[in-house]
Amino acid sequence: MSYDNLSGRTAVVTGAASGIGAAVALRLAARGARVALLARRADRLETVVEKIRAGGGQALAVVADVTDDASVRAAADAVHEAFATVDLVVNNAGVMLPHPVDDGRLDEWQRMIDTNVTGVLRVLRAFTGDLVAAAAEGRTADLVNVSSIGAHVVFPTYAVYGATKAAVTQLSQVLRAEFGPRDVRVTNVEPGLTETELADHIDSDELREQIDGMLGTTGRLAAEDVADLVGYVTSRPRHVNLRQVVVLPTRQV
Repeated sequence: MSYDNLSGRTAVVTGAASGIGAAVALRLAARGARVALLARRADRLETVVEKIRAGGGQALAVVADVTDDASVRAAADAVHEAFATVDLVVNNAGVMLPHPVDDGRLDEWQRMIDTNVTGVLRVLRAFTGDLVAAAAEGRTADLVNVSSIGAHVVFPTYAVYGATKAAVTQLSQVLRAEFGPRDVRVTNVEPGLTETELADHIDSDELREQIDGMLGTTGRLAAEDVADLVGYVTSRPRHVNLRQVVVLPTRQV
């Protein structure tokens, strides 16, 4: 038996319109999973779905905003109608908005909390029943939360972003204590510097230059590198849970 094969599994990936989310959706589909892609940008979602279908995979584009309760509920209904029970959830949607704390950017703080923390909880609430039911039926069930090395490493001006990712890391640990005894695997993935669109959200030239400088010094992961890791951890034997995985460019310390 090849554990790289995800045939028969049904996955939900948030933030799937670009970056890590899109790469994860492509990787899971390539390994045989049916994939529901959730994100706000319909045109970008459709582009990824077309790539999956062109490769012979099954995919569904679902426009959804993880900061909105009704949107997440409607997305879950659409996924259930198309694919029935989900057994693999990848919480990837996130936003990174660095500024010094004394700038007092409450709007940005709230946006990061709503997306990076409460958004994860909304998606979890929508699909917990699926994961528990799948595991009870003897099937493999996975919850993967994409956190960040920023949960542990101090980056000046990234205090609130780091705090939201630390919350995701802690949440993942507690969820494993709750779900593990019911045979639902929980994996927390903490990427280091990665080529994504997160930096495009930054409205400060100085902070964008700071990121460019770090990337020039340490290099960066490709989104596909993180996707490869997600594909690996979710394709292990059912009794194996890689609960915490940190992945960095080799030069990043």
